[in-house]
Amino acid sequence: MSDAPLARRDVLRDATLAAAALLLRAPLAACARESPRSSRTERLAASPPADPDHTRLTHWTGALRDEGLARPDAPLGRSAARVGELAAGTPYEAYTLEAYLRAGGSPPEAEPLTLSLTRFDCVTLVEACLAVARVADESAPTWEGFGREVERMRYRGGERRGYTSRLHYFSEWIADGEKRGMVRDLGPELGGVEDARPIRFMTGHRDSYPALTEDAVFREIGAIERGLDRRPRRVIPTARIPEVAGSIETGDVLAFATAIPGLDVTHAAFAYRDAKGSLRVLHAPLSGGVVEVTGSTLPQYVAAIRRATGILVARPLA
Repeated sequence: MSDAPLARRDVLRDATLAAAALLLRAPLAACARESPRSSRTERLAASPPADPDHTRLTHWTGALRDEGLARPDAPLGRSAARVGELAAGTPYEAYTLEAYLRAGGSPPEAEPLTLSLTRFDCVTLVEACLAVARVADESAPTWEGFGREVERMRYRGGERRGYTSRLHYFSEWIADGEKRGMVRDLGPELGGVEDARPIRFMTGHRDSYPALTEDAVFREIGAIERGLDRRPRRVIPTARIPEVAGSIETGDVLAFATAIPGLDVTHAAFAYRDAKGSLRVLHAPLSGGVVEVTGSTLPQYVAAIRRATGILVARPLA
């Protein structure tokens, strides 16, 4: 799940590779528009247009403070979900974190930190909403502070180095975040069933991951995959989701587990309880193309996913 094939992240040639889209993210760019009526002199004299990403950071953190969701006692997940509500309608864009590779960057070198609040894939939406919520209590949240929070979530141990330092498999995103006190894995307490299948999707589909053309990177990803064998996932089976739905809160992070060989999950999202109490999914889907809350309930949504086996659930911690 990252801007490179995420075994932080979608349009692939067949159903199996489509599931890997969660592991893929793409480059984001914001462009300011000029009024066609403005003369060159007028454009030079005018103040530069506000950057839409920075404007969103200011507006969204301000909304959280105004609504009391930036207080230390406010549940972080609820604050993050509120950011997701504010982001509704924002376009989906795949492969967001791979731009530097397509531009000729080298995987072993320090990976640039790709940030956006105007384009999302499923994982970057989760990271961005949590990062905005975490900086909202600051009197003047900065883009740099927002970036630091994303970096802490996206990279193993919170340290950004090369391509392999990114948490490409979302189950490891959860495990690494739990180890550092950023989330709590709810799988054990919700009766999750151990999934000990080996994760090998990236190395098993080397041609789909441009960074893996370098042998050293391929070997390192393989070592990371083998290391994940020691961390079985706790998956709440699809049939059990209705039983535990009452224990899932708005803003809990959801990952949709799959039976696809070598792969852990195919999508990431937030749980979202609507005004009537129905538990739905707030996410950035490839199908539909914009950030949205599903019309179906969480159990219905998971049941409709081909080869889904259940969900992983993690509660964000302040």
